[in-house]
Amino acid sequence: MRVRLVFIHALLAVLAIASGCSRKSAARVPTPAPSGSSETGIASWYGAPYHGRAAASGEIYDQEQLTAAHRTLPFGTWVEVTNLDNEKHVAVRITDRGPFVDGRIVDLSLAAAREIDMLRSGTARVRLKIIDDPAVASSGYAVQAGAFSTRDRAEAFARSLKDFDDSRVAEAGTVWRVLVGRRLSLSDANRLAEKVRNAMGEAMVVSDR
Repeated sequence: MRVRLVFIHALLAVLAIASGCSRKSAARVPTPAPSGSSETGIASWYGAPYHGRAAASGEIYDQEQLTAAHRTLPFGTWVEVTNLDNEKHVAVRITDRGPFVDGRIVDLSLAAAREIDMLRSGTARVRLKIIDDPAVASSGYAVQAGAFSTRDRAEAFARSLKDFDDSRVAEAGTVWRVLVGRRLSLSDANRLAEKVRNAMGEAMVVSDR
């Protein structure tokens, strides 16, 4: 009888320890940051070989979408990222975790890094600001129908977009982008991108400044 009681007490103790461990290891849901709060530090960017792979949020990472990785912000949070060296900014949605390098606070998609002109440098000093509406940071959206290494090729392609109004050429670092639409809402830009994609083969939504 005594042996049985000792065994029962030992079993209860093990269960209690296991229960305590499970509570400590349970994942915590990140607390949403208040709109307007900011953070300053170093940004980096990532593209291949992560393009097409699942991000920490479960979404498939697309390097041509305006997204980013942050260590703690809840997935779906919109953040305005400003390059402090040139004051260019872009609105990104948090879909992944990282960066896992000391001293860095955000990992941008290739498209987002292109928007604030940090592809060549690889890193940049930035300010992050939580926002409610991405259009506040970007002043609206346009659709990029193509990007070319020379202005002549970009202008020739823009002229071929006869079925779309407001087609234009814009310089972006070392490339010339062909854009369609001006200061569109995100939903309107997505609809226009689908039309351009069906007609021309490819298109992506970008911020319009």
